[in-house]
Amino acid sequence: MKLDVNSLRYLSKEEWRVLGSVELGQRNHEMVPKELIVTIANLKHAGAEVYISNLAKYKLLHKESKKYEGYRLTYLGYDFLAIHSLVKKGVVNSVGRQIGVGKESDVFEVMNDEGEVLALKLHRLGRTSFRAVKSKRDYLQHRTSFSWLYLSRLAAMKEYAFMVALGEHGLPVPYAVAHNRHCVLMTMVDAVPLVQVRELGNPGEIYQQCMGMMARLAELGLVHCDFNEFNLLVNDDDELTLIDFPQMVSTSHANAQELFDRDVECVLRFFKKKLGYIPEHDESLPYVRPDFQAILTDSADREGLDVELAASGFGQQHQQMLDRYVQDSANKAHPSSEDGSSTSNNGSQADSASASEEADSEADEEASAAADDSAHLARLSMNDSAVDNNAASDDNALTHSPAHLDHQQRVTEAEPGLDQEPQLAPSDRCGDSEPLPELLPVDLPDHVAIRTKSNRPRAVSQREAEADLDDSSVMSHSIQTPSQAAVKQRVLEQQRSRMRRQVLARASRNAQKVGNKKERKQTADSVNW
Repeated sequence: MKLDVNSLRYLSKEEWRVLGSVELGQRNHEMVPKELIVTIANLKHAGAEVYISNLAKYKLLHKESKKYEGYRLTYLGYDFLAIHSLVKKGVVNSVGRQIGVGKESDVFEVMNDEGEVLALKLHRLGRTSFRAVKSKRDYLQHRTSFSWLYLSRLAAMKEYAFMVALGEHGLPVPYAVAHNRHCVLMTMVDAVPLVQVRELGNPGEIYQQCMGMMARLAELGLVHCDFNEFNLLVNDDDELTLIDFPQMVSTSHANAQELFDRDVECVLRFFKKKLGYIPEHDESLPYVRPDFQAILTDSADREGLDVELAASGFGQQHQQMLDRYVQDSANKAHPSSEDGSSTSNNGSQADSASASEEADSEADEEASAAADDSAHLARLSMNDSAVDNNAASDDNALTHSPAHLDHQQRVTEAEPGLDQEPQLAPSDRCGDSEPLPELLPVDLPDHVAIRTKSNRPRAVSQREAEADLDDSSVMSHSIQTPSQAAVKQRVLEQQRSRMRRQVLARASRNAQKVGNKKERKQTADSVNW
């Protein structure tokens, strides 16, 4: 991917805030809505439209409108945020050419304020060449959903931690200067990849350096898992430098032996096929292949970097076993000497502890999974009980509140029971001397609706109803309705006028197509019936 930083210097402060808001919104949104971006950035809505459109024009944001209008960061936008942070720290001043590309990263030349040339590695997981991250790496751990930007960030953090730790233990690795998001800034090594070398002055010495480096990593409790000619740099003095560390695993990993042997075979195959050097024929070498099990046995008493860095394969159950082992060792080193019985009890406890270590180690994994499930169920039950308690407390508070009691008392007083006679006010009572008024008869018309021969009401149109209302006049006790013949005559006239207008309109349209004025006049006379 091309890194064009020309537009980086022209971005305004508000546009940087918009980029940061999209990054913050992507923690719990795949596509961040525009309203959320405006809220997080604390910008006016009209101004935010301009900033978002400019960032989308520079391809720093990607817009999608499937379910709603949302935006997400592109890798270029994530690069700009990381480089901008490094520039603010003062470790990067300018960005140069691209010097390396891999299946999951790009490497660029950068320069700091002192003019020193450094290497900037940008992790780009999710490319077509490397998408099996879930099966090849353990970045996800317990997570089920992920984004490529977040996985690239985890890979950069892991590589930076390994690089710092290996450099402190004296291994030939680049010096890690800083890291931010998915970027790792390191020193530039004046060397070339071993894969580009066609001839070596002393291949036996370089081969011995490779095997010694793998053995040293195993002593520290790590396996590189990608130890080959592409990740080894050699300079003019035949000195090697090791790079690329995100995929390193612990020696306690289930496949550590297989991965270690694979690294050895990769180096051995390169020296045989590309350089024509056969290590089995060189008697000056102390060994051709390092013994993995012997290295683990010799370094069993030392704490490795896999424990310190929590490398892949060293999980929580391994940490618990290590803590128990350290505690048992401390108890054996300082036994209690109060009496003979206590000594015998300690011995029996030590035997029982050693006998139950295997059962505990097997039960730790089930216990950890069961603990997660039980904690989840407990949280659900607590939430349900809290909802029920809140609902019950709300009902009780509403029932026993003074306002509710007053309202209930007023309703009871205002609405007597069914067995009680309602009490009328004095003004509502009718005295015995004042009899009830008699109902006067009303003269109703013989018929109001228009009826057909079958003596059934016929539906009257709105126009007919309006005409009836205009003709009829409502007096005190008499209603005049139009006769049936007059209504039929009026409806017939309306239909005739409507048909005449339709025929005239149709004939006029046909005459306009032909363009003959005389034909229009004849057509109008023919329909004037």
